Amino acid sequence: MAGIAQLNLPSGEDATRARIIARNQLARRATSDPFWMKAIVLTLSLGFLFVFFVLPLALVFQEAFRKGWEAYLKVFDDRATTHSIWLTLQVALIAVPLNTVFGLAAAWCVAHFRFRGKQLLSVLIELPLWVSPVVAGLIYVLLFGRQGLLGPWLFEKDIKIIFALPGIVLSTVFVTFPFVARVVTPQLQALGRAEEEAALTLGANGWSTFWRVTVPKIKWSLIYGIILCNARAMGEFGAVSVVSGHIRNQTNTMPLHIEVLYNEYQFVPAFAVASLLALLALLTLVIKSATTWFADRALRNAAL
Repeated sequence: MAGIAQLNLPSGEDATRARIIARNQLARRATSDPFWMKAIVLTLSLGFLFVFFVLPLALVFQEAFRKGWEAYLKVFDDRATTHSIWLTLQVALIAVPLNTVFGLAAAWCVAHFRFRGKQLLSVLIELPLWVSPVVAGLIYVLLFGRQGLLGPWLFEKDIKIIFALPGIVLSTVFVTFPFVARVVTPQLQALGRAEEEAALTLGANGWSTFWRVTVPKIKWSLIYGIILCNARAMGEFGAVSVVSGHIRNQTNTMPLHIEVLYNEYQFVPAFAVASLLALLALLTLVIKSATTWFADRALRNAAL
């Protein structure tokens, strides 16, 4: 009987293989979630996405088209509506390039230079993300308003900043300037300066090195930051609301015009303009996703 039992025992190689299989199974169980947990997490995520994103977006378009295509298109024949659209685009066309230049300069300083106050610069770049946009608007009112610090001097020179385009641009620049810098800085830090130094050693000047070496390396992150900056510039409400004065046909951007229409119980026009703003946001999201995909593919190709 002892001989038969001994014949049934696994050999040394089989025992080792069994232990390896057991360890692999334990590792898989330790690093994978059970099905019920995956189902709960997925259900909660999809439910949250549906309730707080898909459903409100669908309701916006439903209300916008409640009276049909003709009523929807007629909204955009209104002078106040077209002016708000044009003003929104105008502010974005001014603020986004300014923040792109500032973001590149700030990212370059933080990533490549060592100087006193570097940590302070990083904190100041993040500041608009922590300060309420309404507070930012009030700061500009206290500086450039009629009773503000520089208000009397500006009034004497007949320079209008508050309740005019310059004030809207300044407040938009303030709330949007972190985006380009925050996206570009980590990539510049990760890539280092080896290629730039090699180009300078070979005789390239600083400008040529920047355009031919640095920009191609960071182009996808730069585009990503510009897209985020543009999306925030077009949708900004709080800071712009404080400095604009809500003057119809003069200082109302699209978010402000939507508020005015809704407060006047013009629900279809309000939701029609909101649907256009939502379409711009969705377009921004598609471009952002495409940019992320191209950036990931570029990194994979570079790794190969």
